[in-house]
Amino acid sequence: MKKQGFNPFLPSWEYVPDGEPHVWGDRVYVYGSHDRFNGHVFCLNDYVCWSAPVEDLGDWRYEGVIYKKTDDPLNPDGRMCLYAPDVTVGPDGRYYLYYVLDKVPIVSVAVCETPAGEFEFYGYVQYADGTRLGEKAGDEPQFDPGVLTEGERTYLYTGFCAAGDRSRHGAMVTVLGPDMLTIVEEPVFVAPSEPYSKGSGFEGHAFFEAPSIRKKDDTYYLIYSSIVMHELCYATSPFPTHGFVYQGVLISNNDLHIDSYKPADKPMYYGGNNHGSIERINGKWYVFYHRHTNGTAFCRQGCIERIHFREDGTIAQAEMTSSGPNGGPLVGHGEYPAYLACHLFCKDEATYTGGFGSGAWMDSRFPKITQDGKDGDEEIGYIANMTDSATAGFKYFDCHGIKKVKIKVRGYCQGAFEIQTAWEGPALGTIPVDFTNVWTEYTADIAIPDGIQALYFKYTGNGCADLASFALE
Repeated sequence: MKKQGFNPFLPSWEYVPDGEPHVWGDRVYVYGSHDRFNGHVFCLNDYVCWSAPVEDLGDWRYEGVIYKKTDDPLNPDGRMCLYAPDVTVGPDGRYYLYYVLDKVPIVSVAVCETPAGEFEFYGYVQYADGTRLGEKAGDEPQFDPGVLTEGERTYLYTGFCAAGDRSRHGAMVTVLGPDMLTIVEEPVFVAPSEPYSKGSGFEGHAFFEAPSIRKKDDTYYLIYSSIVMHELCYATSPFPTHGFVYQGVLISNNDLHIDSYKPADKPMYYGGNNHGSIERINGKWYVFYHRHTNGTAFCRQGCIERIHFREDGTIAQAEMTSSGPNGGPLVGHGEYPAYLACHLFCKDEATYTGGFGSGAWMDSRFPKITQDGKDGDEEIGYIANMTDSATAGFKYFDCHGIKKVKIKVRGYCQGAFEIQTAWEGPALGTIPVDFTNVWTEYTADIAIPDGIQALYFKYTGNGCADLASFALE
């Protein structure tokens, strides 16, 4: 029986951001960075891979560690982290993993006979004379590789460009030959950085990082993270190395710009850097992206949403949901864990999770999705620190005949949870809660209207509550 798909799409204790999905055979494989729960910086763990049948994005399988940070000859002591990777199939049928270590300006490559086996170090992207890309005079530092192979040519997209930094010109593409390492066409810029974006059409959404490339029909789609950070944008061209035109926003990890159910400038989650791509899976297109958890920039989890192409090839911005991988609403009865919240906010509005340079944690005003235990512990996630006005939203459920709502709560709290079907809609009912050291179930008779509904749980009262789950009956 097909499983329901949720966001985040991996277990609540897994932190794989920067997702690059690829369909090979009858499975979709997701490659990404690997954050550590309670980590102090990005990408502390080794690369892992997860895969799922193309017909069931609720049935993810752990493929194990595919590459260790100490596998790179430049990193024998593991002091450098493995940043966001991508994988492509070379002309020899082998799988090539491209990545950048966090303190060097070059691109490393590993290879494997299968899409999710143990990759072995292969070499560094280099010019014909052996000089490594990123180390030649005039080269800009390499970062966040995205790759696409067509025939014997592999297009390597890279770049990182902070706002105001005139030393970085934008996203670049370098063409590699059939050995997957040697440059046959030197880097050219395909999307401008912020200082060079005036008059380009990219103004306000200039390139920041995370270039990824896909081809649909005869059009190349360059997906990237803009200087706004919380948004994944895209540009299109009929050519892989030039002519890219800015087209719009694919997804925002705080749902900014969307005005269908709220003001366009209201954040519905605590956003941060974003990185991902698009992929056609079983005939439907999806965008992969990540969200931030644990009140920090360094604990990110992968999410998926359906996307829809217009007749002209452009894509409407996707909305953050709890049900994205499901391809439709979730069953409107039964128990659901609170970490599936796609919206999380309180009266103290914040667009971003925290400072990236300082690693600042969000303070005690804000609720956060977290877990007990330590990194690697298979502990289910929950929402912590729900103080007065804190609201968790879940989208969407196909509800029929729901007359009762249950929640599991713990914490120093004395108040109630209001149940709503819109972020500022009327309360359909309330569930009083009180101080408890252990997870305690509370129930109220609350009728949910029939049909496809969003559900919001708003805490009002004193102290702070942790929310583990809710159930619809």
